[in-house]
Amino acid sequence: MLDLKLIRTQPDAVRELIRRRHAPVDFDKLIQLDERVRALTAQVDSLRQKRKGGAASAPDAREAAIALRNEISGVEEELRVAKAERDRLWSWMPNLLPDDTPAGENDKDNVEIKRWGDLPTANFELKTHEVLGRELGVIDEERGTKVAGAGFSYWVGDGARLTWGIFSLALDYLAKRGFRQMFTPVVARQNTLFGTGYLPFFADQIYRIDGEDLNLIGTSEQTLVAYHTDEIVPFEKLPMLYTAFTPCFRTEAGSYGRETRGLFRQHQFHKVEQIVFCDPAASEEWLQKCLENAEGILKMLQIPYRVVRVCDGDLGAPGYKKYDVEGWFAGFGSYRETHSITNLTDFQTRRLNIRSKQSGNMIHPHTISATMITDRAMLALLENNQQADGSVKVPEALRPFIDGRAEMVAASAVP
Repeated sequence: MLDLKLIRTQPDAVRELIRRRHAPVDFDKLIQLDERVRALTAQVDSLRQKRKGGAASAPDAREAAIALRNEISGVEEELRVAKAERDRLWSWMPNLLPDDTPAGENDKDNVEIKRWGDLPTANFELKTHEVLGRELGVIDEERGTKVAGAGFSYWVGDGARLTWGIFSLALDYLAKRGFRQMFTPVVARQNTLFGTGYLPFFADQIYRIDGEDLNLIGTSEQTLVAYHTDEIVPFEKLPMLYTAFTPCFRTEAGSYGRETRGLFRQHQFHKVEQIVFCDPAASEEWLQKCLENAEGILKMLQIPYRVVRVCDGDLGAPGYKKYDVEGWFAGFGSYRETHSITNLTDFQTRRLNIRSKQSGNMIHPHTISATMITDRAMLALLENNQQADGSVKVPEALRPFIDGRAEMVAASAVP
């Protein structure tokens, strides 16, 4: 949520922000409504003061009091309607951008920052993860579709054990770096999704529960950030570092084509998240630390990757500054997104009314939301580590999760 004071005092800068971020906001109408809200608020306050100082001894005091009460009620209703409409428009305002944000229209315009790792080579035809998973007996899309519909699947046997191993390694990695682990709800109220910036911006990605003010979460960011809703967090406790493993649910509306084959875009996936509440002066530092953590786990898993700075046209409205980490997928023949690392500044804490007192002044802490690992890492491992005989090499860090074995081989047929 942008500070209304900034919107009022820097209209030209806000107009440019709306243009760059393609925000669906009628700025002139927003300003008009804000002025109306302030005028009506002053009018209500004046009428209430008049009621307090009314002359009770006047002959027509009772009739005057009733008339004044009705007038106040009418103006209050006008104020309620105007404020609701102003706040609706205000809720669509995107976050600010750093001056050095790359300009662009979509992910093709993101700017590469660095690469790590040697890309695997092979003298045989490389397979994609869905083919390897089926042949090895570690992915079962067919039964996932039978049980839950398209976009759901099973990890089986070694696939399930190694995927769980990836999440375990990630949680241990973060624990050693001061992150507090949680198990969170996997449902959230609409206010939680609004406060974290998923509503109204990503409404078409959310699974709603009929008849309830509940939705399946798309990331534990939603439940971890909202943990401190309407609280004053002691400044001396910052930074507060949280992590959680959860299933995540997204409709993936509009996704189709080669990019979505196999398990790359599923309606249900699993993720370990990094969440940081910090002093606003330290949010860039924590953005970089969370990026380092994401890179660290990929290095541990020996997955080549690159880091890109996300351009303004590909940056979701709540984000201020964002990096994507893209792992190499040998069967696909390209880098593909595995991590998003975002500085949201005070966008979420304003919407959720999370505050902290610094030197006698009330501030809103900044939040960092960053992927630590998802199932996609397992997909990259399958594609990058495949061998000519159809087996898949297992990185040393993961071998304890399959009894020390160095390879995955085709399992016996599932009954």
